[in-house]
Amino acid sequence: MAINGIEQPPTDLPALASQLKVLAEPKRLQILHMLMEGVQCNCELGDALGMASNLISHHLRVLREAGLVDVERDPDDARWVYYSINREALVELNRALGVFFDPERMKPRRQTCGPQAAEVISNVVWVAGQ
Repeated sequence: MAINGIEQPPTDLPALASQLKVLAEPKRLQILHMLMEGVQCNCELGDALGMASNLISHHLRVLREAGLVDVERDPDDARWVYYSINREALVELNRALGVFFDPERMKPRRQTCGPQAAEVISNVVWVAGQ
């Protein structure tokens, strides 16, 4: 459905905005970059990124709550926790970004206000009156 001639967004904007807010933190992007390389534990991430474990844990919690990261405890020693990318969430995020920022959605300017709009409207009225 269109509102004032503008189509509805092709994706769930509140959900996309929520995930973009989470991703707007550079440290979280660094963590995701590391996780794209494979499953990591908190200490591996902290060592590689030069961040304290409590800060890594904070960012991982935010990423988990956003559904972007999965967590798994070691079956032999539950003190060890491993993190990975949630593949389904990544696929959905890529889809949402792809359809929202698809250049094919771009349309030419609509003449609905300003001096050009008045000219367009008067031309339409003039043509209609012929």
